Amino acid sequence: MPKHIGLDLGTSNTRMYIKGRGIVLRSPTVVAVDTQEDTVVALGSEAKRMIGKTPSNITAFRPIQNGVIADFEVSAMMIHEYFVRTEALSLFNRPVVLVSTPGKCTEVERLALENAIFEAGAKAVGMVKSPLACAIGAGLKINSARGCMVVDIGGGMTQATVISSGGIVTSKAIKLAGDKLDGAIINSLRSKRGLFIGDVSAEMIKVKIGAAMPGMNRGTVEVSGRNEQLKCAQSIHVSTADIYNAIHTALEAICRTIMNVLEITPPEIASDISDYGIMLVGGGANIAGISELIQKKTGLRVTIAKNPMDCECNGIGKLIEKPNIIPGGILYKNR
Repeated sequence: MPKHIGLDLGTSNTRMYIKGRGIVLRSPTVVAVDTQEDTVVALGSEAKRMIGKTPSNITAFRPIQNGVIADFEVSAMMIHEYFVRTEALSLFNRPVVLVSTPGKCTEVERLALENAIFEAGAKAVGMVKSPLACAIGAGLKINSARGCMVVDIGGGMTQATVISSGGIVTSKAIKLAGDKLDGAIINSLRSKRGLFIGDVSAEMIKVKIGAAMPGMNRGTVEVSGRNEQLKCAQSIHVSTADIYNAIHTALEAICRTIMNVLEITPPEIASDISDYGIMLVGGGANIAGISELIQKKTGLRVTIAKNPMDCECNGIGKLIEKPNIIPGGILYKNR
């Protein structure tokens, strides 16, 4: 019997669900490629540790951008390797895969994703829109006539979506999320403190002491990089206030996106959201104070989902176990 797999291919992290086993893989969506030999040197956590530290012939990068394929061949090799690692693929059994796609994904992008999964060894591929998967994973009753709103702050994209009666009523996505927050931290330290740091260091700072509200104090961290003026290595201490000042403009833009979606939501559904609030999922939900910021800007109650980073993959898993959660079920294409 073929194994049924749920695949959440995020910009920052990839998660894999296997029917009957739950989430079996959590790995950074990073691949290190030898450009001279055209071979994969490392992937996942090992490749992420190589970012900014590779020789000229090796490039460590993310083959998935904003939930869609940026490099077809590397993405297919990465997915194949994950199939092998989780024993989902064998000589006699090819997996049936359900993968999530961004809410507003073009036909070309869907086809590229589908072909990459087939190239990786899948027998059949089905697709579900990521906002629906997130809502299901967060425990929202998407088939109810009562409207609900889910906001997914991921690595490459923030999606604010209103759902009712099993479908998406209105949605808006912006390419502003975790990666852009990391970039804002890099730019701020470079311009204000004269220190140039890498993406991995910026992410570490954001996770450890990042804050979405002014006045929060999560302590300080020591970060090392290159002094732009002295052209030498240097370490400095960075405070929560420094990080808040770096990222608050981007967080304000995320809040405006949420409010824009609320403005175009039908009145009856807007009333439901007013009563039951907003569900927050994705890695960005872990930023300290983010729910308070969104609540302050929208005037609505904001709830952070349990295990927000796993919501999308858990939602895909629930659809594998019970496809009829979505009206009409899931359509799979065989090859």
